[in-house]
Amino acid sequence: MAVKAKANSPAAAGELTARQRKRKENLKLVKRNYQLYFFLIPAVVFIAMFMYFPLYGLQIAFKNYRTGDGIWGSEWVGLKWFEQFFNSPNFSTLLANTLIVSIYSLVVSFPFPIILALILNYVKNLRFKKFAQTVTYMPYFISTVVLVAMMTLFFSPSSGFINTIIESLGGQPQYFMGESKFFRHLYVWSGVWQSMGYSSIIYIAALSGVSPELHESATIDGANILQRILHIDIPTIMPTMVILLIMALGNVMNVGYEKVYLMQSDMTLDVSEVISTYVYKIGLKNQQFSFSSAIGLFNNVINFIILILANTTANKITGSGLW
Repeated sequence: MAVKAKANSPAAAGELTARQRKRKENLKLVKRNYQLYFFLIPAVVFIAMFMYFPLYGLQIAFKNYRTGDGIWGSEWVGLKWFEQFFNSPNFSTLLANTLIVSIYSLVVSFPFPIILALILNYVKNLRFKKFAQTVTYMPYFISTVVLVAMMTLFFSPSSGFINTIIESLGGQPQYFMGESKFFRHLYVWSGVWQSMGYSSIIYIAALSGVSPELHESATIDGANILQRILHIDIPTIMPTMVILLIMALGNVMNVGYEKVYLMQSDMTLDVSEVISTYVYKIGLKNQQFSFSSAIGLFNNVINFIILILANTTANKITGSGLW
């Protein structure tokens, strides 16, 4: 009886009315802007079809998938493929190579777009600024295949201009693309060269939102360029930096297999074999679909955990985050 009385109380009725009122307002808003919601339909359909619907196939990571039996007809084996991966002799090497390449790339490549954006922000000559932006953006549009082919030519021990310079200085030619000690450096620094300009665009856009009055006041107070960068520009773009860092950390286990695979050789496998190339070879070449799906699922779960931890930490320290 007490519960019924509470449910039929004026307060409950008022709360229900408020909810209904809010719902009606939302419906009116949708009706008023229905054209905008129609524009969202293709994006929602695309995400649903290519992002969520394929998750249906994740169950083959827990089955002994056979093409003839289909996903539902294949035998359920539980965590067999995960145990096989964790107990394989390649596990520690694959994990170490993936983390070393990814963290090295993150540490090196993350600050360079910020530095480039800050430098371009203080360039007064607009013509030179546009020229510099164009020159630094262009490498991003070079395909991975072309980039690796360029590296192979440039670092060739017989005809590459890098070795030609080394020989002219009295040194011995090096087989850069065929030695393990050079692989990670070539991978990371070529990536910096290719993506630095394009990645700086978002920072340049964020810096354009800084009020000129702040710089004018700081200049009047005697602040130099470095002080203005430290106390005006960096605090302004800090939320952007934090969000991009969180997103980068969320992909720390995803080392793109295309570039690694193209740069790979039998002489560099000890440092160049990462999880993504291993999945490609196991899944597509050897057609072990269940095993490769289990490895890919493990990879994505680790990325998700790192993303959650990075976002939580960023919210506590800076107050900015993805959510």
